[in-house]
Order: sequence, then structure tokens, then C-alpha cells
Amino acid sequence: MVSVTFTAHLQRHVDCPRHVLQAATLAEALEQVFKTSPRARGYLLDDQGALRAHVAVFIDGQRARDRQHLSDALRPDADVHVLQALTGG
Repeated sequence: MVSVTFTAHLQRHVDCPRHVLQAATLAEALEQVFKTSPRARGYLLDDQGALRAHVAVFIDGQRARDRQHLSDALRPDADVHVLQALTGG
């Protein structure tokens, strides 16, 4: 099963506990998360459905490549981590 985990910082802003689910892509996994945590959609995605600039997603330790369509493939036992991206200089 795919595990989707949100950092404690994100959980302070949006109720998004850890989810264990079946999904073939990042988009499918997030859609399942949004069913139980609908406020997370607006915090993570922009109006076009792309990841917002302040959000970083890692799949099995690698940054998600497709921030626009979220088409990154997930292994059946993938670990997905969603966190606040750091910005600044």
C-alpha cells in the first residue's frame, strides 16, 4: 500500500493525517487524500491543479517530477512525503 505522510508543519494548517491507500500515480493518491481532507486541496494545489510553489512532494526519497499534472508513477508500496518547501536566501 502507498503511504502518504504530511509534515507536522502542514498538519498545523490543514487536517491531513497519514493515509495508507492504493494509487498508481501521485494524482490518484492526492485525490484519495482530498476525499477525507478536502481543505488540503486548496493548500497543496493551485487553480489549475498543479502543486503550489510552497509545497514539495517526495516519492521514495526523490522529488516529484511532474508538478503540473502529478503524473509521477507510484510503486505499490511507495512512501510519499508532502512538506512545506523552503524559500528565501
